[in-house]
Amino acid sequence: MDSHVTQDRPQPQSLSDLYISFTLLALQGFGGVLAIVQHELVEKKRWMTREEFVEEWAVAQIMPGPNVVNLSLMIGARYFGLPGALAALGGMLTLPLVIVLLLTFCYAQFADHPGLAGALRGMGAVAAGLITAAGLRLLSTLKTYPLGRPLGIAFAVACFIAIALLRWPLFYVLPTLGVVACFLTYRKLKP
Repeated sequence: MDSHVTQDRPQPQSLSDLYISFTLLALQGFGGVLAIVQHELVEKKRWMTREEFVEEWAVAQIMPGPNVVNLSLMIGARYFGLPGALAALGGMLTLPLVIVLLLTFCYAQFADHPGLAGALRGMGAVAAGLITAAGLRLLSTLKTYPLGRPLGIAFAVACFIAIALLRWPLFYVLPTLGVVACFLTYRKLKP
């Protein structure tokens, strides 16, 4: 077990609890589940603190593959080792895969319908709002950020401007800002 796990904190009771929890998380999200995962794991189930969530989310982002899948693997492994990682991964991927395959078939049949295009645009707006809400809820964790809250907010604003307003590719913006933030944090924490 991970050193972060304490006996007084709620935790998954079994591999099936882990599988079902991550299946339900995956089924709640469309276009991204960050806000839902943060709410479920930190606020509702209390399997993690906000600080632990932010730390593990940061690690999940630098690993190859989808962030939330990486996070599910780490949380599953935290409580049950390799079987837990596989149970969480299975919960995160099995039913969504079936649904995506069914939706692909349906989309192929109705791709030219204008109502479908409008529905997809609306879902994109909702997903953006959910991600923004999660970011605002996690804002309080910046008080422990080594470079301070103002610089953390400045990085977030710079990322927003570069991606949303200037339309620069995410592939270049995040690594660039990430390297700068890591370098500044290293210099600040260096003994």
